[in-house]
Amino acid sequence: MAGQKTRQWVLSNPPAGDPVLSGDNPTFSLETKTLDAPGADQVLLKVLYLSNDPAQRGWIDASADPARLYTAPVTKGDVMRAFGVAEVVESNAASLKKGQLVLATTGWSEYAVLAAKECRPIQPDDKVGIRPTHFIGALGGPGLTAYYGLVDVARTTASDTVVVSGAAGATGSMVVQIAKHIVGCKRVIGIAGGEKKCRWVESLGADVCVDYKSPSFKEDLCKATEGYVEVYFDNVGGEILSLMLQRMKRFGRISACGAVSTYNSLGSSGVQNWFEIIINRIEIKGFIVTDAIEAGKSGEMIQKIVASVKEGKIKIGADSETIVPTAFEDIPKTWCMLFSGGNQGKLVTEIKE
Repeated sequence: MAGQKTRQWVLSNPPAGDPVLSGDNPTFSLETKTLDAPGADQVLLKVLYLSNDPAQRGWIDASADPARLYTAPVTKGDVMRAFGVAEVVESNAASLKKGQLVLATTGWSEYAVLAAKECRPIQPDDKVGIRPTHFIGALGGPGLTAYYGLVDVARTTASDTVVVSGAAGATGSMVVQIAKHIVGCKRVIGIAGGEKKCRWVESLGADVCVDYKSPSFKEDLCKATEGYVEVYFDNVGGEILSLMLQRMKRFGRISACGAVSTYNSLGSSGVQNWFEIIINRIEIKGFIVTDAIEAGKSGEMIQKIVASVKEGKIKIGADSETIVPTAFEDIPKTWCMLFSGGNQGKLVTEIKE
């Protein structure tokens, strides 16, 4: 049987700064190839949705030392790596049937041939509002990252006040809800960009959300954190992290999840007020979501999130995702919305026919 023809986005020029989407030396190039027909215990997948994750920027960085990365980088000439929700269109594996939806590392490709063991079957549930895209969002990496970083890394308890940056993003919005509705924290403070996003974060359970785009942001943050805070869940790094170092209680804990404000200039973190860490004995711990998987905790944590969704404690409605119908030629453009704050909740690429 002849293989499936597919278009793919390939990393052509690893960037040191902002990704370049046009011109003579673009970061990605569009190619067409014919896949091998699926072999024994393999499946042919049609990609329906792509996950857009800030970590992808680190995977392609020209200045990164591969020895310092937590996963192998995407190298020049490789298909851009991405998680996706896909439909099985051909199967040579007893475990997967035609029409089954799966979660897999599909890359930026229309079709992909993978081993069945590399695909995780997913079961959407319309009765409780669980859609296929939630398995790359609230019920996938972002939800697991939020739970693990808050509960295991920062050891957050009900007696803590928690600040969450990037609170309107995929992970941050889940941190807000887990802190308030599962852990039961006494006070949850979000940081997001813009009045609309801040009000949405408050609707999820934050006691207050501070707008980092406001001219009075520093004063507003100080007011919201009066008395200082025990836990800070950091998704952005940079200036906001510098400010939060001054708002931590003595022996406070910072869960360092991301640094999206500096992902296009990874050589400089821009962090100030480092002396605060010393004099207030602040604990900062970085982590990666795969830590939870390797610790064997991912299944239990996702089950707790699913149970909380069914109980109505966690909201995963339409406003918790930004699903962007995208022509295949425009996949890089949708991905770049991550770095301009263009999404509320999880940013998902829906591949248009």
